Formats: sequence, C-alpha cells, structure tokens
Amino acid sequence: MIFELFRKIYSRRLRNNGARDRKLHIYHQQPFLLASVLVTGLVLGGRHIGGFQALELVAFDRLMQMQQGGQSDPRLLIVGISEADIQNQQQSTMSDQILSETLSKLQEHQPKVIGLDLYRDIPQPPGHQALQKQLQADNVIVITELGSSEVESIPPPPGTPADRVGFNDLILDPDGVLRRNFMFAALGEEKLYSFSFRLSLTYLADQAIELQIKPDSLQLGAAKFIPLESHSGGYQTIDAAGYQVLLNYRAADNLARQISLTDVLKGQFEPEWVKDKIVLIGTTARSAKDVFYTPLSSAQKENPLMSGVLVHAHMTSQILSAVLDRQPLFWYWPEWGEALWIWAWSLLGGVLAWRFKDLFSLSLSSLAGLGGLLGIGYILFVQAAWIPLAAPVLALVVTGGIMVAYKVVYGDFHDPLTGLPNRAMFLNKLQQSIAQTRNPYQTKLLTVLSLDIDRFKLINENFGHRMGDQFLVETASRVNACLPVKSHLARVGGDEFAILLNQATDNDQATKIADQLQKALALPVHLNGQEISTTVSVGIVLHPAGHIPKPEDLLRDAQTAMYRAKDLGKSRQEVFATDMRDQAVNRFQLEIDLRQAIEQQQFLLYYQPLVFLKTNQIAGFEALVRWRHPERGFVYPSEFIPVAEETGLIIPMGEWILEEACRQMYEWRQKFPMDPPLLISVNLSPKQFAQPDLVGQVERILRETQLDSRALKLEITESMAMDNVESAIAVLQRLKALNIQLSIDDFGTGYSSLSYLHRFPTDTLKVDRAFVSRMEDSSENAEIVKTIISLGHNLGMDVVAEGTETAEQSARLRDLDCEYGQGYFFSKPLPQEEAEALLLEYFQLWTSRNGKGAST
Repeated sequence: MIFELFRKIYSRRLRNNGARDRKLHIYHQQPFLLASVLVTGLVLGGRHIGGFQALELVAFDRLMQMQQGGQSDPRLLIVGISEADIQNQQQSTMSDQILSETLSKLQEHQPKVIGLDLYRDIPQPPGHQALQKQLQADNVIVITELGSSEVESIPPPPGTPADRVGFNDLILDPDGVLRRNFMFAALGEEKLYSFSFRLSLTYLADQAIELQIKPDSLQLGAAKFIPLESHSGGYQTIDAAGYQVLLNYRAADNLARQISLTDVLKGQFEPEWVKDKIVLIGTTARSAKDVFYTPLSSAQKENPLMSGVLVHAHMTSQILSAVLDRQPLFWYWPEWGEALWIWAWSLLGGVLAWRFKDLFSLSLSSLAGLGGLLGIGYILFVQAAWIPLAAPVLALVVTGGIMVAYKVVYGDFHDPLTGLPNRAMFLNKLQQSIAQTRNPYQTKLLTVLSLDIDRFKLINENFGHRMGDQFLVETASRVNACLPVKSHLARVGGDEFAILLNQATDNDQATKIADQLQKALALPVHLNGQEISTTVSVGIVLHPAGHIPKPEDLLRDAQTAMYRAKDLGKSRQEVFATDMRDQAVNRFQLEIDLRQAIEQQQFLLYYQPLVFLKTNQIAGFEALVRWRHPERGFVYPSEFIPVAEETGLIIPMGEWILEEACRQMYEWRQKFPMDPPLLISVNLSPKQFAQPDLVGQVERILRETQLDSRALKLEITESMAMDNVESAIAVLQRLKALNIQLSIDDFGTGYSSLSYLHRFPTDTLKVDRAFVSRMEDSSENAEIVKTIISLGHNLGMDVVAEGTETAEQSARLRDLDCEYGQGYFFSKPLPQEEAEALLLEYFQLWTSRNGKGAST
C-alpha cells in the first residue's frame, strides 16, 4: 500500500510537469527522500493511535533488564513477611500484637523511618491498643488505598495523622506490567502523597530540603520530577493523571538488605542495619497475592513476580537517589524531536536500500543500521532517556523494503544515472501520443528527436567514467531546460537521448528546437575544475496526425536520421527521409553479411606492386583486402571497411589480412630470391593500432609464418599517429624493435606536427595519391610533392608515391629522387595468381640481367 501511494505521487508529478521540471531531479536521483517522508508520516499516524505502544514497552523492559547489576541501596532495610513467617504465626493475617512487637524491636535501634505496607483499618486482635501506641510514633508511615471510588478505597489505621499516611495505589500499564511511580495527586485543596514519597520526605526532613509543588513538576531539592504525559517516550495512550514518573528499577535481586519478620522478633539482626535507615515492612509471601509483574519479570524465570513492599522500596530508592545521589530521572524528547528521530532512521533505511545493489551488502548494511539504532537507544537509556525504538526500526525496515521494490519497478522504466525515463517508458509514452493523434482534425505533428553526444567516448577515456557520468547528468539537465512544455525526454542509450514533442506544427519548429539544443550543449561544461566541450548530432522524424506508426519505428527513424548526421560530419541535424531507412537496412544487412564473411573466409587478398622508380624493378607489394560475396559478387572496400571499423570486425579481419600477407610473402621470397629481397606492406586500421596486444600479435604471426621481420612493412595514417602521440610513439618503438619497417600512409592529408614527426621511428613516407595525380595540373601540387619528398629524405626516410598513373608522373617523381612508385601505371591490384605471374616475369628479367638462373 505504501509503495503504491509513493508510486502514484511520483507518477502524478511526472505527468503534471511533462517529465522535464528540473526541480524534480532530486526525486529522480534520491527517491528515498520522498519515501522516507511518506513512511514517517504513516508511522507517526500509527503511533498516535497507540499502534506501537506495546512494542515500545517490550523494548523498554529489555533495556531495563540490560542495565541491571548496580549496588544495593544502603539506606533501606526490608522486613519481609515470608511464607515461613506466616506458618510460624499459624495465621494468614499478622495480629496487631505481632506487628506491635516488631515495631518496638525496630524502634529500639533508632530507624529514621518505618514504613508499614500492611492495611490496618480493621483491628486484628490481640494487641490492638499496643499497635495503636506504636503507630503514634513520628517516624512511622502507614498506607491507604485511594481506589477508583469510595467503595474500593481502604482508609489508614484510625487516628493516624494525615502527614504520616501515604497511598499505595500502583498503576499498571495496559499489558499488566508496573512501570510507573505514582508519586502525588491533588484533589482540590487536598494533597495526596504516595507511600514511597512520604517515606522519602520523612527521611529527608532533617536535611532542610524543600519541596515545591509546581503545575509542571515536583521540585525536591535539586531534583525535578517532571510528570509523564500520555505520549512520553514509548507511551501514547496512557492515563497520565497526577504526578507520575517512570520507575527506574534499581536491581533485580540486590535492591536492599532483607530480613524476615522472625529475624526481627528473635533479634537476629545487627543494630546498624536499622539505625538511621528506612525500614519497610510488608508481605513477600506469594500467598498474600500482593505481587506484580515488572519490566524485570521476563528475565526472572523462576520468580517473575515482585512483592508490593519491594516495589515501594524501588520507588523510595529512586526518589532518594535522585535527590541525594543526583541520579538522573527518565527524560523524553518532545514530539517533534521523536518525529525527526523516526524520520532520520526511515531516511537511512531508504538510503541503504537505494545505494547498495547486491543482497549481501544490503543485508549487512541494514543489520549494521539496526545495530546502530539499538545501540544508540541503549546508550541513551543508560543516561535515563527513553526514546522510541520500535517505530524507527519499523520505519527503517519499511522504507528499505519500499526502496528495494521501487528499484525493481523504477529500474524497469528509468535510467538510474539521470533519473530520466528509459527506452521502455519512452516507447510507452510514445504509444500514448500516437493514440492521441488519430483525430483526423488534429493539426499537430508527432515529432521525435534522437540526440547523441559526439565523441563522448573520448570524454570517458580522457577524464574517466565518473566524469563522463557527471557530463551525462549535466547534458540531461541542459536538454530539459531547452524543451517546451508537454515534451518528454528519455535516455535510450549510453550517450543517446530521445525527445518527444507533442506541440510541433511544422518542420521549422522542430529544427528550431534542435538548433537551440545544439547551441546549449555546445557551451563548455565545468566539472571538477575541468572544462569539457563537445557537440551533438540530432535526428528528427515528423509524422502528421492521422498516420499511425509503431512507436519503435518512430524512434528507429529518428536514430537513423541521427546516424546520418554523424556520418555527414557530426554536430549537425538531419530530418528523416524514407531512403535513409533503406540505407540503414542495407547497412545492417551488410554488417550481418560481414560477420558471415569472416566466419566463412570469403575474403581474399589482392596485391599491388611497389616499384623502384630508377630501375622499374618490383620491390614488393601492398596487400589489399577484397570481399567476394556469394550473392553480390565483389563488394567495394569503401563500402565494407567503414562498417568493419565501426563494428570492431576490423580486428579479426585485420589479423587475417596480416597473417595471409605474411604467409604469401614468405612463399614468394622462397620462389623468387631477389636482391634486394621482396617486402610486403600491410595497412593497420585505427582499431588495430589501438589493440593492447598488437605487438604480440605481430610477433606471433611472424613466428608462425617464418617470414623475416625485415620483409614486413606496416602502414599507419598520420591521423592515427597524432591521435595520441606519446602512446603512438611507444607502440611504434615496440614494433620497430621487431625489425619490421614502418610507414606513414597518405602523408599530407592529415595534421602531422613536424615537432613530433621526427620522433616517429618510421622508415617511409607515402605521398597521398591526391597530390601525385594532380602534379601535371598544378605547380602547387608538384611543389607539395617535392616538399614531402625532401622532408622524408631529411628525416632519413624513403618515399613512396601513391597513385602514379602516367609515364610523365613516373619520370617527374624519378627526377625528384622519389624511391618508389605505386599505381595503375605499373599495375592495378592483382589476385594472387596474377601477381605471382607478374612477379615471375620480373624475376626472369632480373635473373637474366644479373646472370642468375630462375627458380620457379
């Protein structure tokens, strides 16, 4: 019921604010706040009607038992009338003569006060006159019972002065346990003192300790006895009439020295046991039925009941200890303090359940929380504070349970990081909006935006995932601030958000909102002293009213448009067109086919010769991958390589290319032992170059194929090298340690810094084909080629000119001292058989020039 109430309140807030009010972010991130307030309110309501009183009283009893073990009170002596005493006197009620003799024996040793906890309103002959005489002594206190009416009341012994009479009415709690000390009451002008209070006042009479009776307390010396209220401590529904205080039992079995009536009559006691003491005389025999359950009873299995005279002794000892020993009396928090106490533990239960994910940690932390609560309760109880325990325990457990249940439901429909609706909830809301657009007269467009953070991966890599998470939260907040009323925002992926606009009337309005989002998100974000800037790509899909699409299709179309925006350069927006869906489907199918191609080894290598420009001799080959699709035939590398790179399939593909190229080159070097020996050049993709085990992989392939490492040249682009310069240099140096050759591909098209270029342990610069192919068209391009060749030579590197397609280009490059040429002028990329045939032709020519026999 509580969880359902919490869920409804939370959901209503979301509906009323269109899931965009930034003030609700605290509930998204910390729903335990709302849950703890609700649970505390319900617990306080239950407590107000007494729902927790019984549990609080049980907790009180347990705490009272735990603090037992103090010293006995030396000011008290208890004369108990036991079962043996009754049997010795051969009568159930003590005669007045026996009591008179007892009082006389005790008075001989000068007690300060004698309290007679026996009714003597009716004479019990013989010895009535003698007892009356003993009762006239100034230090003897007798009892009366007020009762609830005159019929139930029992008067004191006749002729006893009022100032030596105390009522012995004891108040039991609803569970029948005696926990309260009823000290004083006033009936009009008449003041009524309890038996224990009279004993205490008489004992203190010679110490000039003043009693002040105030409306809110009894002040006896420095001790202030503040009366209980109906809601004090764990109480909620008690009758707190008169001046009642909570009784702090001194000890279970060691309250004060006890002797029997027979001991007194026979004089079997020491005089100092009596002198200047309070002597209480009363029945301790169970047959007298003057026994009570106390907070200590549950721990006393053999004798759980306490006699009335012992109860009065506890009460007297408590009063004297407060006045003379400055022992603290029980105190209580005000209701608002108890409410805060309960809320604090409710909040803790919610926090623990919200923060800890696994069951073991949650159980351990919850047990620690409960232990802390009970520990604090015990420490305060020892200091005489009675605070609620059952209510906060229940609040902690219930709030924790609600949070566990809420996490299950919330986790199904919300993003735990940003608190935004997740994909499932967004699609559900989208379905509702689609249903509302079935009205043919509706003029609003159903618009969905897909927003993705550009280069978010770099934020995680450079600043850490925690900073990345903070950046996502800030992004969600900024997006929320830009959205119009009744729009809905969700996080549907790692760094991808989806937006539903219900009020757009045309394409321009949707693109205007997209512009606002891009401007807001382009502003720098300051996190932990770091300034982070990025951009976003936005895809937009609009569907007019009356058209009934599926919510999944709308979101997919928006994402398709967003990916098109990324493909076109990022930091832009694209409106969905139907041809995008076809392209997306084709791309997805291409990815599926690509995976199958790797499994079924549908790839093969083509080889394009690298030629010595001065001699036109083949120096080696560049290995180029080709895909022969079983149905589509050959697929262009420009079509499948980007997909392989994006999906990570380039890793297994690149490993196969490297291994196959090395195997083939080893075979050719065995067949065609030319001087200088042939080499094979293989391109590395960015993902391959970033592999932690790249060097080990290359070393393994060289070992397995038995190829001389000097026959392998690995090519990287200058943009790959500059992406993380220090890391790139470290990887290149490790590769160079294997004695392989290294080349920077497509030089001149990236953003190499000359201050770093000389640090790269590379052997070759490859001039990009864009400059070579236009050498004859522009003197500027020719100068660029000349500069690159000169730069390479100055850095101790040879140079390869890609895209050499004419004799004029070849001659010009030769004049510029360019070492190698590669292009269609020499040969197009060839399959293995044709490349080998070409190589055989060159080899035969080479052997004839050098006077060596051909080996085939």
